[in-house]
Amino acid sequence: MSDEILGCDAGANGVNSEPAGAFPSERPRIYVACLAAYNAGILHGAWIDVTTPEEIWRDVSAMLRASPEGGVEEFSIHDHEGFEGLTLSEWESFEQVCALAGFIGEHGALGAKLIRETGGLEEAEEAFGNYAGCHRSLATFAEQLWGDTGEAIPKGLEPYIDWEAMARDMELSGDVFTIETGFDESHVFWSR
Repeated sequence: MSDEILGCDAGANGVNSEPAGAFPSERPRIYVACLAAYNAGILHGAWIDVTTPEEIWRDVSAMLRASPEGGVEEFSIHDHEGFEGLTLSEWESFEQVCALAGFIGEHGALGAKLIRETGGLEEAEEAFGNYAGCHRSLATFAEQLWGDTGEAIPKGLEPYIDWEAMARDMELSGDVFTIETGFDESHVFWSR
């Protein structure tokens, strides 16, 4: 079967063994605000590129020193960009911010969706160890998986095989889960 993949960076047999790279065109950044100024009704903060925790802390310290309130130490993250829809806490550690930005930089929108699907960064990193590639659909994955086993299907039986039902059973049984990143882009992960 010819499995032309639309949107996936597919290799041989319509599967990409490695996830797509980063999608964001700009570096993730956070807006860090001075809480003393904020509580005084003054908007004072800075957009800071996410690089390393040390560099972020250096930029936050400079922003706090320039605060109109003077001698302040408290700050929080009030906004963020470039995290592919992930939500950051006001009190997220700079280490976690950098780790999330790095993961999204490596895996793009797929990485962000995987973090949401699995419940966290550590779980998403573990899931990539069980990545089965990008396919047009879970049904095309099921068909390819069958073909990869070396079991030939007699020509007369091919039209009777319901790959959609097989794929649905794989998902319902908990063997796999998918992340959709676009039309004809099903990223398949083994669950077990």
